Amino acid sequence: MLSELFGDLSHKNNNPLVENAFKEMGQAIQLLQKEMDRYEDPTHDLRKLEIWTRGLVSSLIELDESYAAAEFFRKSIIIAGFMDDMSAKEQLDYARYVYFYKNGFIRVFAVLDKLGTFLNEVYDLQTSKVKSQYSYFTVLRQFSYNHTYESLGHLLVAIRDEYRQPINDLRKRRNAEIHYMNVEMEDDLWQRHQGLHDKIILEDVDKHLLELKQGIDMVSRTLSTVYRYTSERWIRKDIQT
Repeated sequence: MLSELFGDLSHKNNNPLVENAFKEMGQAIQLLQKEMDRYEDPTHDLRKLEIWTRGLVSSLIELDESYAAAEFFRKSIIIAGFMDDMSAKEQLDYARYVYFYKNGFIRVFAVLDKLGTFLNEVYDLQTSKVKSQYSYFTVLRQFSYNHTYESLGHLLVAIRDEYRQPINDLRKRRNAEIHYMNVEMEDDLWQRHQGLHDKIILEDVDKHLLELKQGIDMVSRTLSTVYRYTSERWIRKDIQT
């Protein structure tokens, strides 16, 4: 969608981790289609997994595009350190940057939670017995609790731990954005309280973009690992889910 507005944003950054995730999911879709042709999928279980996988492909494209759009508008901003020192054009581009940056960090967790639903179904983790509304991270703990498919669980935990700090920072921002007062407005109000006539200091946009990039890397590596492991398992078991 964003590519129509800004050109080919979806693959503008040529992130090899994103591309590899697309490759692994694409191969899984081909495998599912082949087996549906062979067995006609009377229960529609394979079709459901194919639809979910296509949904994850679309979600990763939207996440990648959000990051690319945020990066695009960041390049239009000459960061002077203060909102008041920006030109009207810069303030508009900054607002656009904030919009796509927020869209990006919200989508990081949306993709992970959708993947959690996929994992819960394919590996029968029964996460809903632990928590009716669960996140990817709740599903991840089920591998250890259930002592099942622990080799996959260990791989996913290692990825989670490698990106723990940026993911925690993004999660705090996501929670503030969804559940509390708009986070940058809250920060602006605090600054005004400190000094009514003081200039509003901008956040470190480059640091935030780097954290979002790390979030995309974590999501992409997680998707690649899940679909590579799952496809290999399907092949060994003749894809009977």
